Amino acid sequence: MNPLITADVTERLRQHVAGRVIAPDETDYETLRTTPAGAPDARPAVIVRARSTADVVQAVAAARESGLELAVRSGGHSGAGHSTTDGGILLDLGEMKELEVDLERRTARVQPGLTAGEYNEAVGRHGLATGFGDTGSVGIGGITVGGGMGLLTRRYGLTIDSLLAAEVVTADGTVLEADTDHHEDLFWAVRGGGGNVGVVTRLTFRLHPVDEVLGGMLVLPATAEVIEGFVRLATAAPDELSTIANLMPCPPLPFVPAEVHGRPVLMAQLVHTGPLEAARRTLESFRSLAEPYADLVRPMRYPDIFQGEEAGPMPEVVSRGGFARRIGAQEASALAEAVATPGSARIVQIRVLGGAAARVDAAETAFAHRDQPMMLMLVAFCDGPEDRARQERWLEEASGMLDGAAYVNFLGREGPERVRAAYPGATWDRLVEAKRRYDPGNLFRLNQNVPPTG
Repeated sequence: MNPLITADVTERLRQHVAGRVIAPDETDYETLRTTPAGAPDARPAVIVRARSTADVVQAVAAARESGLELAVRSGGHSGAGHSTTDGGILLDLGEMKELEVDLERRTARVQPGLTAGEYNEAVGRHGLATGFGDTGSVGIGGITVGGGMGLLTRRYGLTIDSLLAAEVVTADGTVLEADTDHHEDLFWAVRGGGGNVGVVTRLTFRLHPVDEVLGGMLVLPATAEVIEGFVRLATAAPDELSTIANLMPCPPLPFVPAEVHGRPVLMAQLVHTGPLEAARRTLESFRSLAEPYADLVRPMRYPDIFQGEEAGPMPEVVSRGGFARRIGAQEASALAEAVATPGSARIVQIRVLGGAAARVDAAETAFAHRDQPMMLMLVAFCDGPEDRARQERWLEEASGMLDGAAYVNFLGREGPERVRAAYPGATWDRLVEAKRRYDPGNLFRLNQNVPPTG
């Protein structure tokens, strides 16, 4: 980076930004430059901790006029490392946490720095919720623009299906309010387009009545029969039930018997939003798949499902993800064998979809995979280069279960072909047109990029 350019940019930002502007030699820089995932060693030329839409406009202008790369961070969970930049401007939205709840209309207007856990705790005091994935520390801005899958997906759809409006700063610094009646192409692109058309600075969500749920973790042995049965039951379950199953060697959890630690287990996160007795009947069928190693499923407030999460950065991982059309006996057997292989630290995540998310027209948003029945994430932890090569061979073999389509929020640095797989056919063409209109110079390129040239 040119030190004269970065010094000028930093000084300009300090003159015009109300939030903090942090250079590499200042307090908190080392902490703020790191991310929970992706590229923690990247060193931005300057970090802007925006407090308002006006601050965002200034940061966008500084990047556009200086030519410095612009990274936009909500919660910092980009697995591809897009939540930071090496030598560019890091626009950190983490201090933009204003939230206004309209109980009469059942809507919430919120800034993008709020996390999913913070949002649902706040609106949960009113017995309401919006679905934001399954991890409380995820920033709502990032998860929303990619689509948003989680523990309310089958009941209320993707996060974007509850999005009513968005305030967006485009590449030329214009602030636009987009909804179904204003800047419809921009609103369409924001809902699943992955941040390609601007910085979202406010979001208006529909709130759903979600107070007490029957939910929590169920730990079962990860046999082929249990895996196949779990997928079958989750697929046939009513919309009120959403599930996320993780197959892995059992970590040393205090609520699991010590003799189970290290064994392959299916750790299921379940949330049933229907009447309690109906929920108990539905979940009993999951318990009957095998004697549970642990059963933490209980009536609880929905925000409590987000308590107790990941602790710190993970070791090196390789991963492959996408959608799967089926997990039958053969696939379940292969997955059970993969997580039971000695010396292989692997996690396979299965998210059964359908329900409300599948009933939205695929052309209505930039998320095009409404007909996909489930999502599969294959993750392996690597212990050095030799182990990495072994784990990548496994990923190549196991990815035969995937159908080729991609979910933009779960993509790593996998190249333009995988980005195209997230936006097939007419969806890609429509995104390119929106990109040409709102970001013709591709200022917002540190993402799963849709270039304006197509």
